[in-house]
Amino acid sequence: MHLTKRFKGLPACLAILLCIAFQPIASGQVPATPAWAKETAAAKEKRMQWWTNDRFGMFIHWGLYALPARHEWVQNRERITPQDYKKYFDNFNPDLYDPKQWAKEAKAAGMKYVVLTSKHHEGFCLWDSKYTDYKVTNTPYGKDLLKDFVDAFRAEGLKIGFYYSLIDWHHPDFEMDGSHPPTPVDKAERAKANETRDMKKYQEYMKNQVTELLTKFGKIDQLFFDFSYNGKQYKEWDSENLLKLVRKLQPDVIVNDRLGFPVEAGWGWDYKTPEQFMPKEWVKVGGQKVPWETCQTFSGSWGYYRDEYSWKSPEQLIVMLIETVSKGGNLLLNVGPTARGNFDERASDRLAAMGKWMHFNSRAIYGCTEAPDTYQRPANTMLTFNPTTKRLYIHVMQWPFKTLLLEGYKDLIKYAQILEDASEVKFSTNTRSGGHTTETSGANDVMLHLPVRKPNSAIPVIELILN
Repeated sequence: MHLTKRFKGLPACLAILLCIAFQPIASGQVPATPAWAKETAAAKEKRMQWWTNDRFGMFIHWGLYALPARHEWVQNRERITPQDYKKYFDNFNPDLYDPKQWAKEAKAAGMKYVVLTSKHHEGFCLWDSKYTDYKVTNTPYGKDLLKDFVDAFRAEGLKIGFYYSLIDWHHPDFEMDGSHPPTPVDKAERAKANETRDMKKYQEYMKNQVTELLTKFGKIDQLFFDFSYNGKQYKEWDSENLLKLVRKLQPDVIVNDRLGFPVEAGWGWDYKTPEQFMPKEWVKVGGQKVPWETCQTFSGSWGYYRDEYSWKSPEQLIVMLIETVSKGGNLLLNVGPTARGNFDERASDRLAAMGKWMHFNSRAIYGCTEAPDTYQRPANTMLTFNPTTKRLYIHVMQWPFKTLLLEGYKDLIKYAQILEDASEVKFSTNTRSGGHTTETSGANDVMLHLPVRKPNSAIPVIELILN
């Protein structure tokens, strides 16, 4: 697949997604909103209320690619033939799989919902689908993985989401293209290989499988389709009818933006999905702020990668969560379980560290969003705001010496405290002078008087109870 020079040097999957995001849309391509898809802004806000409140979810990428343990795109990257890739299917046996443990770790980390790859690009299905033999029940493991997964996470109070790949490198009717391993390089060879493939049949296959996912496992709260690329649009996937089916089966489900609809067709998606990068501000479409969720990894891979070492520190991950919420977004943070079915200890360690921080500071995340312009951001901090409780949270990235100046905050604050232990933070609005010190501030400013020693928290949070 040709990638633009603009994204040269990035991982292939990320470069493809960025090419899509920056691809101009020709006039006349935006499909009109069909009657079944019409929804008022108030109805959509109500449908998505739990999601915009919860802010923090777990992504799980798990499939046959856990066995080679060299990235979830290993079949594409190494041009592995179906015959050679079959050894992973023949040896898939996650004997340590314990979804109850997964769910406990997710809950302890402060996550409120989960999205699992029911089928990734390789085409392998984690449930007992009657429409394919390429499924977990035909491996040595021999059992459906999804039912126990759903039951375990529901028992811990987490909302349930499924990821489903539009791409399928295994299905005989999915057209070969630039991402399809091992794709013939010559276009003529590729065209010849596609003579016996029928995308109409593949579209029907997707609808059948999505029907299974939305009828066999109870209420599903979120669907993450992945992804349109290389000029493919909603017509190639028959996305309008696919989405219509989704809305019929699960009217309240939240659906992402990767079904190939032009971005202007707001009815074709519920939220935007910036991947592996942090937007500079609240994501907008047509100048309007929209719901968004950034999906991120602990390291550089989504699937389990034994020898990948660019793991983010716990503090980096906590800052990522804070920054996302401070810009009005959600964070979907990924874990790639091993082929034995357990979480890599590096992932478990980071989940535990985030859980420790969330235990004391979660109310600066749940129900929070971008702070109103009324509140200027002090140096070396980020702000989150709860519009219901009318509380402002100052996340202090670098602990200052004794004081923190809040410009323009006079008469806005009723009480201030360090969130971790609810210890009072005194504040003043008048300039004070002493024999060896002088504190100066503007007439409308507030000075917070802080302990010299940083609180015992990766990122300390100051809670302001506002007037």
